[in-house]
Amino acid sequence: MIYHSTIICLIVFFPFIAFGQENRDSTHKVSLHEVIVSANKVEETTRSVAQQVNVISSSQIKRSSNATLAEVLQSSGAVSVQKSQQGGGSPVIRGFEANKILLVIDGVRMNNLIYRAGHLQNIITVDQYSLEKTEILYGPSSTVYGSDALGGVIHMITRSPRFATGQTGLLTTGNSFIHYAAANHEKTGHSDFIIGGKRFSSYTSLTYSDFEDLRMGTRKGIIDSVFGKRYYYVEQINGKDSIVLNDDPYLQKFSGYRQYHLVQKFAFKQRDNIIHSLNLQRSNTNNIPRYDRSTLPGPDKFDYAEWYYGPQLRSLAAYQVSIHSMPGFFNRLNAGINYQYSEESRHQRKFNSLNLDNRFEKVNSIGYTVTLQKITATHNLRLGTEGRIERLKSTAFRETINTHEKQPLDTRYPDGKNSMQFYALYATHTWKVTDKWILNDGLRFQTTHLYSEFVSRDFFPFPFTESSQRNSALTGSIGINFLPESDWKISTLISTGFRVPNVDNTGKVFDSQPGVLIVPNPNLKPEKTYNADFSIIKIFFEKIKWENTVFYTFYRNASVLDRFQFSGNDSVFYDGEMSGVFASQNKRKAFITGFSSSLFAEITSSFSFRGTLSYTYGRIQTDSSNIPLDHIPPVFGHAQLSYTRAPLQVDFSCDFNGWKKISDYLPNSEDNEKYATPDGMPGWYIFNLSTSYNLNKNWQIQAGCNNIMDTQYRLFASGINSAGRNIFVTVRFQW
Repeated sequence: MIYHSTIICLIVFFPFIAFGQENRDSTHKVSLHEVIVSANKVEETTRSVAQQVNVISSSQIKRSSNATLAEVLQSSGAVSVQKSQQGGGSPVIRGFEANKILLVIDGVRMNNLIYRAGHLQNIITVDQYSLEKTEILYGPSSTVYGSDALGGVIHMITRSPRFATGQTGLLTTGNSFIHYAAANHEKTGHSDFIIGGKRFSSYTSLTYSDFEDLRMGTRKGIIDSVFGKRYYYVEQINGKDSIVLNDDPYLQKFSGYRQYHLVQKFAFKQRDNIIHSLNLQRSNTNNIPRYDRSTLPGPDKFDYAEWYYGPQLRSLAAYQVSIHSMPGFFNRLNAGINYQYSEESRHQRKFNSLNLDNRFEKVNSIGYTVTLQKITATHNLRLGTEGRIERLKSTAFRETINTHEKQPLDTRYPDGKNSMQFYALYATHTWKVTDKWILNDGLRFQTTHLYSEFVSRDFFPFPFTESSQRNSALTGSIGINFLPESDWKISTLISTGFRVPNVDNTGKVFDSQPGVLIVPNPNLKPEKTYNADFSIIKIFFEKIKWENTVFYTFYRNASVLDRFQFSGNDSVFYDGEMSGVFASQNKRKAFITGFSSSLFAEITSSFSFRGTLSYTYGRIQTDSSNIPLDHIPPVFGHAQLSYTRAPLQVDFSCDFNGWKKISDYLPNSEDNEKYATPDGMPGWYIFNLSTSYNLNKNWQIQAGCNNIMDTQYRLFASGINSAGRNIFVTVRFQW
């Protein structure tokens, strides 16, 4: 079925696509020689890599004017994104989400032992304005990256310091801007600069953003109504929770937050072939309201008076040395060590309760990576090893809000020692068999140890005091690229992926919703996928690049929340009510299939077109029938026409999603059918316009409007409506 939102966008842009096929006067050339680094952790061209890769450049990020990296990903059409609050964004790749896709920043994995299976907002802790590019790997990537890369990898690469060259004694360059957007009264300020000498260089980036409450669209979309309006909210009046009428139901009260990012990188050139680098990053927020938990479920009752995430802190320190033109067998060496620290917390108070429950998590991680590379005329061999040790401290207390008395509370994770560590060896290889055939292959062995200790017996007298697991995994991939001509690439890839359980799977105790209690299951086993890809890339007239990929994934030992027993009982009294006992269990077999298509066209020297379309279908296999798999987005895509002729740039784009019918939801899952309409999540399409004008070589003004028609819409599985008509303006200064 082709959704009418897709047809509308294609009708709008098709004349420009067709026109581009007959205009060959552009000075730009499209080729298969774009350099990527994520597929094997070294620089390669797209013609050598069998895996599907999408690159979002810094110029695309700059021109999109999105508030967070999650929104950059969504508007690019490269992935689907779920949102439970304005300060969030959970990317979905090929039907996998959260701890089943891997986030990587500058070669360092962000996923840790408490990344959960539901929806994650950690992507917003990366500053999109500090990025050189973002590379998205589709499909299992465990051979190179290990656990969690079932659906793929999002590798975010920040800008690097630059050294002075030639006769220049000192290189200085920088960029600053201020940005305002109307839908949430966003106020963002950013500044970055590079200072580089012959041997030493520095890159500094600082961004601060203030987002007020988000205003949704007021114009009905595909369905004949606007859903998700906020008619009421909770406010404490004279020490009592009171339901207050919202003067503007289109304003999503208590959705705003603030955030800052800092990136500091140093580079030292010991010799022309030896470079040392130090990478320091820090990101933090204030409290972020969990909007979907604070909306009104009925005419006279709220479940929660307060539900918010505490400040989300991420700190990184990474050292790396790169050596090329080495003597001996290997030509190149990249080695590094890294340390990460993160804090997150959850705070919730039931309506008309005086008790505020506070739960805190602090994670320390230290890791290393070593990659050796041997390059010959026909072979490129990479050997690597990596390891990581993580520690978690989970604490909790209940506070009475009027007296500020504190008392013990059950922790989200085991209250004793929690650790996770892994060590791995891997090898990947590219063989140029002939000018037309290129082979990719790889193999990885990884061992993982997980340990948790349950100290307190006050809240849950578990029949065990500790949980310990050791898992090993052998994964591999093999792919073939056929290049019949310089403008053709046909690829086939077979790969496997795995994800080992973490503390969130085996040790967590929490209520996912009233009446449902999730308890630990120390017997959980690794999840596995087996995947096949087939891709075709065709370049026409050195102007148009058309890429198509189909895939099929077997999903085995999949973790699913299902009925469980605690001390022989399937229900327990928890948080003031009887709750059914659930736990993560390896009960699911599933398959996922789909396709994606992208088109880029240099129409003339001034006009270009970019479009994407993705479709995913997933089903759980049971003895009687196949039922919907959760996290499967509807068909989605992006179409954009761009005009560039100095000093003016203009982008006109359309983002669209198809219907997600309620019959395609997995009931009582992370699909969140309670936040959709009775028929499911309606399809939608929005139009956007962005313009920028260079006043001179230093100053630029950027202005535009996203969601021009002020359409009301909501991303699939989300608990908050997206922004309505959003007029924005940015003033940039660069030197």
